Amino acid sequence: MNFSTKYWHALDDGRVQCGVCLRECKLRDGQRGLCFVRAAEGGEIVLTTYGRSSGFCVDPIEKKPLNHFLPGTPVLSFGTAGCNLTCKFCQNYDISKSRQMDKLAVQASPEKIAVTAEQIGCKSVAFTYNDPVIFMDYAIDVAEACHARDIKTVAVTAGYICPEPRREFYQHIDAANIDLKAFTDEFYMEFCSAHLAGVLDTLKYLKRETNTWFEITTLLIPGENDSDKELNEECAWIMEHLGPDVPLHFSAFHPDWKMTDKPNTPPDTLHRARKIAREQGLHYVYLGNIHDFDGSSTYCNACGETLIGRDWYELSTWNLTADGHCGKCGAICAGVFDGPAGTWGRKRQPVRMG
Repeated sequence: MNFSTKYWHALDDGRVQCGVCLRECKLRDGQRGLCFVRAAEGGEIVLTTYGRSSGFCVDPIEKKPLNHFLPGTPVLSFGTAGCNLTCKFCQNYDISKSRQMDKLAVQASPEKIAVTAEQIGCKSVAFTYNDPVIFMDYAIDVAEACHARDIKTVAVTAGYICPEPRREFYQHIDAANIDLKAFTDEFYMEFCSAHLAGVLDTLKYLKRETNTWFEITTLLIPGENDSDKELNEECAWIMEHLGPDVPLHFSAFHPDWKMTDKPNTPPDTLHRARKIAREQGLHYVYLGNIHDFDGSSTYCNACGETLIGRDWYELSTWNLTADGHCGKCGAICAGVFDGPAGTWGRKRQPVRMG
């Protein structure tokens, strides 16, 4: 059964215009938006994937990646299908580009998801694998059910969303990781069919107008978004508009979907990016998709002490007080901390919804 949504309006020519993401698709009855899951039906926009998921799995929260939000704890992760970007390098393309809705065999009500998370000891539920912006109606209902049981919510998203639904969506989100694909509009247009400005607007909105903890990830693709110039510009923008305490993750690319002609990101590129970010003044800069203890660990920005040591997603060193201060000098570490570190480690546990 399709779910009636509210962010749309009728046009004079008989079409309806979706108002969730910045694409603002204009659809005739029976047509679907670029995301494929929001469709025109009976003169309104409906969500065709409400209550239907591509699967559930318990992950370490660091895999989202979130390094400063309840470290070491398990998160119940799920997505649906479709996406409102067309990233040629998508590493979840079997989910985000799915056009076969019958593959979504897992059905779960918001209450069922919240109860399951509580029963298996998850501190949070993550909307991930594909962008939750396109199934925000479902995500919000899940978030409300989770919050009623003191379970946090996480969004892994590209941040490509209109202002009005953005306000409602982030009222229900405790933490987010925003994919900042690159720092040129040319890249966004060529590889994602989108625009950089809308993503930057979301980042500024999160910083200035919400209490949502957020971190940023940039996947570095050789020869496309990894130049010194672009990395310096990205990091300088983050410093100016978001400040030094927003964690930045640089992740390694591997050939996938429509970009199989590119090589893997060399480790030297990631180390160079991290050096640039730290020289620009960012306090917390991480390296992803490679095994690198130094690039995965958290250090005190005041005294340099190792606060959280990480071997992949396994925590080793823990030198933070319960409320997130350095155990050596007492300086605050930005983030959301609640007592000692969790002990979930690097396990990945599929969950079957009964």
